[in-house]
Amino acid sequence: MKLKEEVNTLIKKAFANAGIEADSITVTDATKPEFGDYQFNGAMALAKQLKQNPRQIAQTILDNLETGGMVQKAEIAGPGFINLWLNPEWIAASCQNAEENDRLGIGTRSNPIKAVVDYSGPNMAKQMHVGHLRSTIIGDTLANLLEFLGDEVIRQNHIGDWGTQFGMLIAYLEEMGEEGNGSLKDLEQFYKDAKSRFDADEAFADKAREYVVKIQSGDAHCLTLWKKFIDISLGHCEEVYEKLDVNLSRDDVRAESFYNETLAKVVEDLDKAGMLQESDGAQCVFLEGDEVPVIVRKSDGGYLYATTDLAALYYRANVLGAKRISYVVDARQSGHFKQVFRVAKEAGFVPEDVKLEHVAFGTMMDKNGKPFKTRDGGTVKLIDLLDEAVVRAKAAITSKENYSEEELEKIARIVGIGAVKYADLAINRESNYIFDWDKMLSFEGNTSLYMQYAYARIQSIFRKYGKDVEGEIVIGDELEHRLAVMLLRFEDVLNKAAEDAAPNQITTYLYELVTLFMRFYERNPILKEGVDEQTRISRLMLADLTARTIKQGLAILGIQVVDRL
Repeated sequence: MKLKEEVNTLIKKAFANAGIEADSITVTDATKPEFGDYQFNGAMALAKQLKQNPRQIAQTILDNLETGGMVQKAEIAGPGFINLWLNPEWIAASCQNAEENDRLGIGTRSNPIKAVVDYSGPNMAKQMHVGHLRSTIIGDTLANLLEFLGDEVIRQNHIGDWGTQFGMLIAYLEEMGEEGNGSLKDLEQFYKDAKSRFDADEAFADKAREYVVKIQSGDAHCLTLWKKFIDISLGHCEEVYEKLDVNLSRDDVRAESFYNETLAKVVEDLDKAGMLQESDGAQCVFLEGDEVPVIVRKSDGGYLYATTDLAALYYRANVLGAKRISYVVDARQSGHFKQVFRVAKEAGFVPEDVKLEHVAFGTMMDKNGKPFKTRDGGTVKLIDLLDEAVVRAKAAITSKENYSEEELEKIARIVGIGAVKYADLAINRESNYIFDWDKMLSFEGNTSLYMQYAYARIQSIFRKYGKDVEGEIVIGDELEHRLAVMLLRFEDVLNKAAEDAAPNQITTYLYELVTLFMRFYERNPILKEGVDEQTRISRLMLADLTARTIKQGLAILGIQVVDRL
């Protein structure tokens, strides 16, 4: 249910009934229970326009408010705030509908769009490292979220599979022979060995340069070696994606090479649009207000990332028909995307009604506030990090329950991978964040383990009850009222998170929901003797709705739950 929209509609009708025109009318969530469930503070902004006292405007709104059974009480506070309390019976009925609905009462968009989400984007010359973590999980979450809300989502994995380094790599692969493929299990080492060979042997270096030209000109032998290398490298990525439980497959790959044949046309079309200028032999686009030009073809005829990105934008907007194109790439590329988006719009490659956004994110840091590295200063392989997460999760949960070895392995994987993902998604994506094993694997605080534990605790309640739960939700006290309203706000949170491409809004909501539920669970007995059956059933239904909301919220984040923890 779009709860805030429902409340806004009541306020807008009151304005219309009063004959007051206002550009923007919106309520906010009340910050304290004594302020109600929602608060309208727009009367102050209207005071100058209408030349009236804010409290007088607020009173006029109240006089024309048609609650329709939704609002129990509305009162003026302070200089002109309107505090609104929702009717407990209306809340109970709304929660009942959500409990009986497979989607928790959350609708899908009335006007869905086609959205492209570009994320992960590893370089095929190297193994995935921690630098790929944030793009992969933030992008996957955004794609999951848009899909859940009803948009048609096209996932795009823009892998780096083109360029001069691949001549060196396939020349080395050829030299190693068929039996040498085993060395590709460690791409980092393979790359270092190939580079050492390149630097030490001029004949090998010449061959590597020759192979670059042959790849680009379509030589069958070199392309076969190249495809073999890319296939093995993609296999490494797929192993990471499987461990991370992200929804990227080979069908989602749209590599740099995919756009290679269209790069010349990009330059030609920019020339036709009168946007190209030559500078030191390079073809450039000079944007008004920008000192640094966008170079689309170098003086030696080579193309750049900007050229490929422009080709990709044209393809996504005109061939795929996307109306929202999101690039989940680290914040250091913000200048690049700002320029590329502007060129694409000014050149007509992308229609004006298409939303282009750079979903920027900060850097993962160690406890000393430095970029996350191995002890010897090397790059941390992502697969090693994920394996360590499972090992540490196993240690964190062994004292809680008696698990079979099979159970322990399964739960440790869910908890460990969930901890890594949640810790990343729980912060403002544009911020740098400190990677801290102890914090992310804590049963307390805003962690996935805290959410998973709450879910498991609710499942244990139902195991103890041991019967089917049928009946009606009844709001009995203020704590139940607050929990129920919080549950009804879930759809508002998801829509705002989708609009802002901000997964941390979902994690913040889940943390507040679970914290509130824990308080409810402590103060409002469910299975204890002395609780009448109608109250027990109502509280069980609120608990179930809470568990299902936790599960759905975590599912959007790409995190699983467990029934026992």
